[in-house]
Amino acid sequence: MRHCIYPGTFDPITFGHLDVLARAARLFDRVTVAIAHNPGKGPLFSPEQRLDLVRAVTADLPNVQATLFDGLLVEFARAHDAIAVIRGIRALSDFEFEFNMALMNRHLEPALETIFVMPRETYSYTSSNLVKQVAKLGGDVSHFVPPAVSAALREAFTPGKG
Repeated sequence: MRHCIYPGTFDPITFGHLDVLARAARLFDRVTVAIAHNPGKGPLFSPEQRLDLVRAVTADLPNVQATLFDGLLVEFARAHDAIAVIRGIRALSDFEFEFNMALMNRHLEPALETIFVMPRETYSYTSSNLVKQVAKLGGDVSHFVPPAVSAALREAFTPGKG
């Protein structure tokens, strides 16, 4: 069974993430969305909230599961018998960082492949950070995130709540 890991912070998950995930789900028998704790990024949502959102918006993908992880990705992949890591590349600016990360992961675990997947052009400029900025300022993010995520963002940025 071919199993891959799609790691990220997913704060929040966007249609761009889901596009990459759907592509991975067609290529692999099983895909694990590995949600990183990553407190250094100052996430808006807790790891558990991000996990709940990812599970809610991936319920229609039967070969996709989601879980939390902390630590080295290669150790997580090894523990879950994954053969590959999926990384989304939106633009050339993403490539340098992702390329260096892939090389480090290859050094740490030579059997683990990294596969770069480009989302549809429609999502090439979308990032979780931009979505959060727009939502914080009261903008409509419904073109960038699923309804459950849009509702969670509204709730997070409602005065007195977030």
